[in-house]
Amino acid sequence: MRSGAMDRARQTVDGAIDRIKARIQFQREKSNSMCRLRTAYNWLEEKEKRVTDFDEKGSFLFRAHTLTVLVCLIACLVYVALFEDPVEDTEFNSRRGLLAAACFWVALGLTIMPDGPFLRPHPVFWRFAFSVSIAYELILIFILFQTPSDARKFLKFLDEDLGEPIPEKDYGGNCYIYDPNRPDNPYHNIREKVDVFIFAHFFGYWCKTLIFRDWWLTTVISVMFEFLEYSLEHQLPNFSECWWDHWILDVFICNGGGTVLGLFMLKYLSMKEYNWRGLWDIPTYRGKIKRIIAQFSPHGWIEFTWNPLSSLERWLAVLGIIAMFLVTELNTFYLKFVLWFPPEHWLNFVRLFFILLWGAVCLRETFQLLDDPECDKLGRQSWVLLAVISTELLVCLKFGWDTMTKPIPKSILLWWLAGIVLIIFYTFVKFVILKPTRLPQPEKELCDRRHKLVVENVANKKKDN
Repeated sequence: MRSGAMDRARQTVDGAIDRIKARIQFQREKSNSMCRLRTAYNWLEEKEKRVTDFDEKGSFLFRAHTLTVLVCLIACLVYVALFEDPVEDTEFNSRRGLLAAACFWVALGLTIMPDGPFLRPHPVFWRFAFSVSIAYELILIFILFQTPSDARKFLKFLDEDLGEPIPEKDYGGNCYIYDPNRPDNPYHNIREKVDVFIFAHFFGYWCKTLIFRDWWLTTVISVMFEFLEYSLEHQLPNFSECWWDHWILDVFICNGGGTVLGLFMLKYLSMKEYNWRGLWDIPTYRGKIKRIIAQFSPHGWIEFTWNPLSSLERWLAVLGIIAMFLVTELNTFYLKFVLWFPPEHWLNFVRLFFILLWGAVCLRETFQLLDDPECDKLGRQSWVLLAVISTELLVCLKFGWDTMTKPIPKSILLWWLAGIVLIIFYTFVKFVILKPTRLPQPEKELCDRRHKLVVENVANKKKDN
């Protein structure tokens, strides 16, 4: 018995020593990282603070439940195979089979996919969004391999309201704000052009400001898209708008108003303190209810300091982000045109909702890739979102080739060429001729002194224990 007690004591001491060594190694890596580079955000501290929500790793709400989900899914399949009466309707069975396969995939993703960068309201919500993005990409790939007619038939097979030609609404024409020729309704132009999509503009740019966390990027995208509408109105009548619709209604009122509201929200979120308590650590019912409501707020806050002029890498990354978001906006209109999607159809709003979710995760992953010296690969959601945007564009090009290849008017083309040449020239001058000033690195002596203090601190804790 004495030998067994000695062995257990030796194992306990060895385990404690291993934990201390691991802690010292972590602090050494943290110190070395701070020596190598000054970043806009302390990513090692972020990783250290990233803990399971509710502070209960064994909580029922935060366990994977892989076996439970598997049993439930198999039980559903067993019911369909052995107990359900078959229906002699090929279209009904095909539609239901596709829906069941999609639900099975999403349930699988909810269970086994790794967590993303966001924790609120629950990691499973963001795993759900990631699973849907993969399913959407697979649907796009299937559509890409069809003819335009077959693709529209497939959509009509999924929803009877789809697959029918839709008229393109022209928002241009008579651009009088006050029309003296209509004394009974002189402001009819404004009333006719104000519809539900005005609120979609406002809400969309409020969300974009929250996911970009930068008013400059949001405003650039807002203005650039109006220039794209000017340039492409010969292809889609939907892009033809009055000047006041472009700049007053869209840019200043809707997009600008959404951006300003987003800035107030950003200011509030950046000033808020994020000190969370476990739900069961709160004694009062009122406090528990407030804690549950707070679950739908961010777990923490990171300000995106893009600094596009600090390096060529960041400059090109920001240009790429702007370009991809503009392409995503254009895809919305061209997909409706080539696949005959009514603008008010619910699938349009579902797509935009998920694009915002995917974009939020994508920008968070991209910022970490640019700012965190330990991050050296593109995030999962960024990878899938880039594939989705590219496939959407290819679908638009394949099905709407005659429309999308209509030559741009020469005057507009010259302006775009001048803008591209100006950007290339500025990039060459700024990052080749006038290289950006590097951020000063901490002196190595200071880092060595910090590292020594960390080791001494850990050793003192060992003595106290």
